[in-house]
Amino acid sequence: MKAMTQAERRLYLINYLISEEKNCNNIQIPLGEKEQKQLLRALFNVRMPKAADNDFLKVQDEYLQEETRRKGITDLSELKPVEKGIYLWKGDITTLRCGAIVNAANSELLGCFYPNHGCIDNAIHTFAGIQLRSACYELMKKQGHSEETGKAQITPAFNLPCDYVIHTVGPIVGGRLTKNDENLLASCYLSCLKLADRNNVKSIAFCCISTGEFHFPNERAAEIAVETVREYKEEKQSQIEVIFNVFKETDFEIYKRLLFK
Repeated sequence: MKAMTQAERRLYLINYLISEEKNCNNIQIPLGEKEQKQLLRALFNVRMPKAADNDFLKVQDEYLQEETRRKGITDLSELKPVEKGIYLWKGDITTLRCGAIVNAANSELLGCFYPNHGCIDNAIHTFAGIQLRSACYELMKKQGHSEETGKAQITPAFNLPCDYVIHTVGPIVGGRLTKNDENLLASCYLSCLKLADRNNVKSIAFCCISTGEFHFPNERAAEIAVETVREYKEEKQSQIEVIFNVFKETDFEIYKRLLFK
């Protein structure tokens, strides 16, 4: 294929994804760049796991990697630790270059199917590319059952700047926070750390697991995260570097209080 501009790649991907689905044929492609990006993301989000031809994958990979480059990639080496082996960083986790990033997944591990939803699961699957959903589908098919709360699975990161994505299912808090909720959240962090160490992953970035759509109180979630990571690193003498990644200023302030006191 001839070299494409980013705009040409975007239109190619939109047209390919529309052509895959019979019920998408009446979609009108908008003229604006912002609107086209929203449409493309929506089409990625609703696409079921299945194969795509090599031309599509080549264009998709070039497009997504260029989009991430334009957003700006942050390398772990640019960050300063707040204590030995522990970092606090506020930013877009899909632009972080490190060993692994943690995805707050659902129990099917297939990503978020809601078009343009604001959750981290949606963002990670969007910018990793369609290969991530397919990899998760194969993993879950082999496992034969939904992923249990507090456990973790690892996949390649495909078009993200990190090496791996570690998927964990956090507890859903439906009312009053319980000790079981707290134990399950701690298990998420432990499962991810153990899985990373088993796979020789040297650094891991944690999002704020369960605090978004799953309604875990932010302050207590951060306390559990910091306590669990510190205890694991001390007990196991693990050299893994841990980044606490936050997106909201409120979470940044919470982690800052916990890590700098």
